Amino acid sequence: MSQPGLRERKKLKTRWAIQEHALRLFETQGYEQTTVDQIAAAAEISPSTFFRYFKTKEDVVLEDEYDPMIAAVIAGAPAELGPLEAIRHGIVTGLATLTPEDNAKMVARVRLTLSVPSLRARTYDSMAAQVEVMAEPLAGRLGVPADDLRVRVLCGAVIGAMLPAIFEWADEDSGEPLSAALVRALDLLIDGVTAAGPRPRRGTPSRSAGGATGRR
Repeated sequence: MSQPGLRERKKLKTRWAIQEHALRLFETQGYEQTTVDQIAAAAEISPSTFFRYFKTKEDVVLEDEYDPMIAAVIAGAPAELGPLEAIRHGIVTGLATLTPEDNAKMVARVRLTLSVPSLRARTYDSMAAQVEVMAEPLAGRLGVPADDLRVRVLCGAVIGAMLPAIFEWADEDSGEPLSAALVRALDLLIDGVTAAGPRPRRGTPSRSAGGATGRR
């Protein structure tokens, strides 16, 4: 995996510094009460520079630096791994370097997304973008186009498994690394949905053992 040059590294550093300033302002004075001008002032940039890095105020919460990193690891995963195992490998390896501060920032972003209506409304767009990011390296491994339906369905299932795990992880905020929560969700997906199915309560007759309750 090629490393970005100095110019690109500086741009990335500025991008995520803007996000950190924005999250700090959102926490202290509220999302709706914070303007792009205030974020730009805190980051010591102009508003026009802000919009070169983020198209909207919502994007400064929803976008992160991890998706491209995970996609690159998926592309380079060991050849013997199946599609889901390659994605699991990408999550574990790609998020292995997250610090407690990185995890705390992720918690803040997820909680904002859940609490602000305009951010919640963008969740579907964010999920669709994540499917696109994940589909390209996975399709490359399988030797099919990135728009192959099988690839997109698989990536959609992965995102669908990860989303509730992320929400639960942020809600509990136990200090557990994000990667651990995501791996649990992916392992459930790999093992099959039946592994996560609720068991019948004790004393509740099953449909296969006598039909509908009370039938004579």
